[in-house]
Amino acid sequence: MSQTRFTKEFQDEAVRLALTSGRSRRAIAEDLGVGLSTLRHWIDRRRERQIDDPPEERQEDMAAELKRLRRENEILRQEREILKKATAFFAKEGSR
Repeated sequence: MSQTRFTKEFQDEAVRLALTSGRSRRAIAEDLGVGLSTLRHWIDRRRERQIDDPPEERQEDMAAELKRLRRENEILRQEREILKKATAFFAKEGSR
């Protein structure tokens, strides 16, 4: 069985087509002469790369999101503590 090697540019273009063209991945794979599983592998590999090393503009978005989530997390912790105290207070009041 001979194995054809595709250039990085070809793989990137195939992934771009699969993600933006609106056509099915199967149709794109057939048009490009690659297996559907190969195209899926390329797409998965690109997603992993983007998670491991996001583009510069996405890093700023992620930093802002992280800041927002930390703030939200702190508010939720405070609310939980208030509810714990209220529960203890009302449990004590109900036992009188």
